[in-house]
Amino acid sequence: MIELAIGVLTLLAAADPITQVKSVGPVEVTTTLSPSEPTIGDEITLEIRVAAAAGVEVLMPEFGEALSRYTILDFVPRQRIADDGSTIISQRYTLQPYSSGKQSIPPILVEFVDNRPGQKPAPDDLDAYEILTDRIDFTVKSVLPTGATEALKPPQGPLDLAPGRATSVWLGTLLAVLAALALAVVAGIVWHRRRQRATRRNAYEIARARLDKLLARQFPRDAAEIEQFFVAISAIVRRYLEDRFDLRAPELTTEEFLSLAGSASDLSSDHQTLLQQFLRQADLVKFAGIQASRDEMELSRDLAIRFLEETRENAPLIEDTDRPRELETAVAWQPSAVGQTNSRDSHSARTEDANV
Repeated sequence: MIELAIGVLTLLAAADPITQVKSVGPVEVTTTLSPSEPTIGDEITLEIRVAAAAGVEVLMPEFGEALSRYTILDFVPRQRIADDGSTIISQRYTLQPYSSGKQSIPPILVEFVDNRPGQKPAPDDLDAYEILTDRIDFTVKSVLPTGATEALKPPQGPLDLAPGRATSVWLGTLLAVLAALALAVVAGIVWHRRRQRATRRNAYEIARARLDKLLARQFPRDAAEIEQFFVAISAIVRRYLEDRFDLRAPELTTEEFLSLAGSASDLSSDHQTLLQQFLRQADLVKFAGIQASRDEMELSRDLAIRFLEETRENAPLIEDTDRPRELETAVAWQPSAVGQTNSRDSHSARTEDANV
């Protein structure tokens, strides 16, 4: 309890301001500094208060005069004239010291001219009377512990691991390596599955890509090339039907194929009619030797596109064999291309011819 009381008294003593008073004739100058024992980083307040009798002109010091060693955070000047004509002028500075240790406020000069009747305005050799305040000494306390030195010590070097710490470090490293390996395995599995999914597309997308490839060039004019065009486009549609509706009938004639497609698939009657019109027009060119005109080729193109578009909904995912190598059937209708890729359709065509 006694120690607490002593501590409180010490704090109050440290908070007491330092006050000095100096008078010359009709003027009294009071300088006050608070707190008396600040800590580095604290703000300190310096107030210069001048009381002068009526008829005395006071000349206060210029702003910041003799205070360049401190940071001036705030400055408040005031002046008041009492009922008896006396004047009270003050200047209050809020300062912040740059460093800890012993500090001081230098003497500050206050001047005045005595204009009272019968009084000498100023000394013979001066323009005004002068009052020089006394220096105010104070100490700025440091935040360092008592006895601490400001000298820097050399680095202590690496610290040894505490007993058992080395085992923990190695165990943590091992776990981190195992976790990294597990992540790598998971990433590999995810990548492999994504790559597998990337090689699968729905039947409509594959057929449409093949058809677009076939139609990228101009319509042929030669009779043999026209026949090859119809072989290629009918092969694309038949392949789409097999993939789209899971029909496996490469050896069937057109009539047999249409019958199977109508009974074993979800084709509507309108789509069956559309498919029948398309395949039979292709058969007329392939097997009856009819020379198709450009209008008939455009009609076959439009029928194929319409059939694909109207049956595209819910098309199943299948293995996309065209990813590494686009179907040559859709590249062109030249004999070399058609002969390499339409062996199934050509075989089907031969079967149909034999059946006819």
